[in-house]
Amino acid sequence: MPSMDIVSEINVEEVRNAAENASRELSTRFDFRGVDASFEWKKPNVIVTAEGDFQVKQLVDILRNQLTKRHVDPQAMSVGEPEFSGKKCSAKCSFKEGIEQPVAKKVVKLIKDSKLKVQAAIQGEQVRVTGKKRDDLQAVMRLVKEAELEQSFQFTNFKD
Repeated sequence: MPSMDIVSEINVEEVRNAAENASRELSTRFDFRGVDASFEWKKPNVIVTAEGDFQVKQLVDILRNQLTKRHVDPQAMSVGEPEFSGKKCSAKCSFKEGIEQPVAKKVVKLIKDSKLKVQAAIQGEQVRVTGKKRDDLQAVMRLVKEAELEQSFQFTNFKD
């Protein structure tokens, strides 16, 4: 009986690479010449620091672009409120791993409401989907990808 797992995980090394690439891009940007701005990697978070709130938002956009280039879903990143300390403003970008219980329940409900001949069960921080046909599992993959849920999903452990 074919089965697969729906998970939400990120590649931490790719996030670190994206932060380093964003730092390189920052050094070449004309609008950040003479500005004290930086990306600081503190596993598993990225601290974005600049002189103003507007610049922090620009730095977050640069980081999102680099994450996309490194094939990390930017939906996995959540940006905290900018904190001011002296002349600097910083924001903490954290990355979500694992499917939280309310989101997992939404995924299971979405699958059950679709009337596909599959069973979905929550197993910790992942959702296991089993069905009789591989085509049904692929339909579930499309369904979950197209759904407007506030998290990114990957499909692993696909067994026939």
